[in-house]
Amino acid sequence: MTQPLQWQDEAADMRFMREVERRSGAPVSACFQCHKCSSGCPLAPDMDLLSSQVMRLIHLGQQDEVLRSETIWTCASCEACTTRCPMGIDVAGVMDTLRIMAVERAVEITDRRPPSFNKAFLTSVRWHGRVFEAGMMALYKLASRDFFSDIEKVPGMIKKRKLSFLPHFSPAAKAVRRVFKRAQEEEKKR
Repeated sequence: MTQPLQWQDEAADMRFMREVERRSGAPVSACFQCHKCSSGCPLAPDMDLLSSQVMRLIHLGQQDEVLRSETIWTCASCEACTTRCPMGIDVAGVMDTLRIMAVERAVEITDRRPPSFNKAFLTSVRWHGRVFEAGMMALYKLASRDFFSDIEKVPGMIKKRKLSFLPHFSPAAKAVRRVFKRAQEEEKKR
């Protein structure tokens, strides 16, 4: 005897939530929608979904909507949401996990700039142990094909010595590379 269709759909919904929980290490199912994560988010006005809405959609198994959301790419991982969560859910970690899942599943999103920026930022940190702004922006501009949107800011940044054309390596660059390597190994285990 097969289960009624509604139970099969609920099982599929639960699979997505359990996968996010397993990969992020965060108890997503403990979220009771208090919205403290969203009310403390400095980027909430720029998101298509609030972090609390992302958490609810995970509960509902709305995998496509969550992974296509610009919110997961807009999130700055500042951890204001994580700090405010009364249930101790690492909401920023969940967003990181969702970005990884979106990349692995080759999810097509309309605005390529956020994932391109994310990748350029992490590549810069991996190579230099810190952000090399000029190199990161070059990678970002090439990947996003958004060449001229903020070109007017460059002269002011150079004048204020906020933009260096030569990279500065962190003394801990090798340790940072080991962290990236360990994170990749851990992700393979999940």
